Amino acid sequence: MNKRKIVVAITGASGSIYAKMLLDFLIDKDIEVAIVMSDNAKTVWKHELETESYSNYPFTFYSKNDFNAPFASGSAKYDTMVVIPSSMGTLGRIANGISNDLLTRAADVILKERRKLILVAREMPYNLIHINNMKVITEAGGIICPATPSFYSQPKSIEEVAQTVVNRVIDLIGLENDSYRWGN
Repeated sequence: MNKRKIVVAITGASGSIYAKMLLDFLIDKDIEVAIVMSDNAKTVWKHELETESYSNYPFTFYSKNDFNAPFASGSAKYDTMVVIPSSMGTLGRIANGISNDLLTRAADVILKERRKLILVAREMPYNLIHINNMKVITEAGGIICPATPSFYSQPKSIEEVAQTVVNRVIDLIGLENDSYRWGN
């Protein structure tokens, strides 16, 4: 069996904690992880998490305009892409087939190859344009996973609250995840 290959895309939407927690989870997995971050994502990460720790991860980072990145083509066979957090601007460009940077090109490739695209939408409230764009992505085979935490597990810290969202993302990726399960 081939090694799993995942693209993690990070936009400038609020919610850097979600991206950080997903990357922390992926560190010790036998998965090839490629990362593309927008410039705004780096700014928001530094502001929200008060660190530039994104540069410390042992993954391969690609520039937002690097169309030579392997996942810019379906032949590289990346099986999953997670946009975490996803701004509504990015979501809208993906929904409308605007591949103006590596992130949106990669999402277009994932959709055309019928592979798994997960967008962790981080906005509220939604306007009708947001909802229609989410509908288009869903109809194209993508998964909209709003950054909406659950409270069944009675989280005690902001990290535990954020982890409820990241656990759902991990489940959607299809990875083993030892998290709270309702009814267990």
